[in-house]
Amino acid sequence: MFKHMDTGLQGKRVLVTAGASGLGLVMAQAFLANGCRVWVTDVNSEALERVKSQHPEIRAELSDASSEEDVERLFDLIQAEEGALDVLVNNAGIAGPTGYVETLSKADWDRTLAVNITGQFLCARRAVPLLKASKGGSMINLSSAAGHLGFAGRSAYSASKWAVVGFTKTLAIELGEHGVRVNAILPGAVEGERIRAVIAAKAKTLGKDVGEMTRMHEKQASLGRFIDPQDVANMAVFLASDAARNVSGQAMAVDGHTQALI
Repeated sequence: MFKHMDTGLQGKRVLVTAGASGLGLVMAQAFLANGCRVWVTDVNSEALERVKSQHPEIRAELSDASSEEDVERLFDLIQAEEGALDVLVNNAGIAGPTGYVETLSKADWDRTLAVNITGQFLCARRAVPLLKASKGGSMINLSSAAGHLGFAGRSAYSASKWAVVGFTKTLAIELGEHGVRVNAILPGAVEGERIRAVIAAKAKTLGKDVGEMTRMHEKQASLGRFIDPQDVANMAVFLASDAARNVSGQAMAVDGHTQALI
């Protein structure tokens, strides 16, 4: 007999890193709408204050995912107050430098990897015991279309996002016996401030008009449009839900069918 899909997320404890604005906030709001108890972290104190004002039911904490000290403090607090964690959304990430590899500084390279992959490691390391304690937790790591495609002029970003996929698939194997599922989401060009900044930097590097570069980015996808943040949030909710109870170790593209990046 067919059963209506039930997310089973009511009352689940969810942490979304970099969740005070942009895509992270949209995902946090989606989990909130499904009855979850939501925590968000961010490095932007002003954005956190807005979240506290607009969504007092969300627990908002200042924390840098790339700082071991910050992550330790955050998870000590979660453990003390929640006892366990049902969902970790490793969303914190930066765009990194734009330019061909010979033009990049090591400092920019190191910072990109520190946030985009080491930050996920630091959070996962502390989250895993709490996810195990929930008897069926879910970890969702944000990668990118650049995590399975080459991306000229964005080598640091692409390298970090490929690493996220390998990290995800490995943790899925490690944690499967404990009933913890681990998946990655690979968004395409998500509408918002970040992609606009990337497009402007890429246009400058290539000597192209920003409008022309924007149209080129839209045409990367077969559907010919940017991704709505809500589309990614919907995938996150699905992956965390009971409807995806046998989905683990997957790199789930939400990219309008993107086959190449410019």
